[in-house]
Amino acid sequence: MSPKDDKTISLDLEGIEQMNLLGPRDVNLRLLEDGFDGQLVVRGDKLHINGGGELAGPMREVLADLIERVRQGQVVDAVTVRYLWDSVTRTGKLEQSNGAQGDPLLFASGSRTAVRVKSAGQQAYVEAMRDHDVVFSVGPAGTGKTFLAVVMAMDYLKRQLVDRIVLVRPAVEAGEQLGFLPGDLQDKINPYLRPLFDALSDITGAAKISRYIADGTIEASPLAYMRGRTLNNAFVILDEAQNTTVGQMKMFLTRLGFQSKAVITGDITQIDLAAQEKSGLIHVREILSETEGVAFVDLDGRDIVRHPLVRKIVDAFEAASISSNRT
Repeated sequence: MSPKDDKTISLDLEGIEQMNLLGPRDVNLRLLEDGFDGQLVVRGDKLHINGGGELAGPMREVLADLIERVRQGQVVDAVTVRYLWDSVTRTGKLEQSNGAQGDPLLFASGSRTAVRVKSAGQQAYVEAMRDHDVVFSVGPAGTGKTFLAVVMAMDYLKRQLVDRIVLVRPAVEAGEQLGFLPGDLQDKINPYLRPLFDALSDITGAAKISRYIADGTIEASPLAYMRGRTLNNAFVILDEAQNTTVGQMKMFLTRLGFQSKAVITGDITQIDLAAQEKSGLIHVREILSETEGVAFVDLDGRDIVRHPLVRKIVDAFEAASISSNRT
């Protein structure tokens, strides 16, 4: 090793739960060592960065950030580790999410596990939902668009800022012809609203969801059934909004009543409409981007919090699309 590589940087772990930082069998340290030309070693209450050359400084930044998260009650997971390391190696600096180290958005039902944002983009999304009555979130799969909207809806419900949650999704795959599906109305719409129910189950629990649905506190509806309604004191989530037509988007947005909030999520790279139909999610940006009270939040590959391969898959499709457009 060169003298530069021999330098050891030490970080203090005194007073923190090391398992929450290191992970089972130090899996988080091993993730950080992958692609790092150095060693991460824990001795007592000290974490030592041995070697690493020019990456030793960035590694210190990432570890200091993770340690501070643990001091504030977080349990570090692989998604957070990869996100921070990718951001510092890709941009040369650590992207701070500000609120990611602060108070939890919500505690999962029956658990002390807190729901927190994991990226700067997600933090901007949460702040937009707090500050605006209508929020559009556009981004690829895995960026937390739907999940964070559901988390905020449950938070508003628990704090009695709204009386109910309304989950809406276009049933594009069936051409809105729900009568051709077997069963009653709930059976017909369940396949389309399953992702929203999954997000609710993660943070609330199936039993409580059933009670909320039974008493009308949580309502799930296909977009086709929203016409003519006025939604007061409600947190309304329109998912998969890229599959709304311009007319459907106008219809949905004009349902909003007093003391209500609407969050519209979608991925404009996955539009399933007929070729001649323009997506309402694209059109609405063209006409509402400067409207007071309306916010648009763009999420990208840096905000993906699913399996690490999801980010690579999204990046690969984006690269292929750019290449195709150039030819």
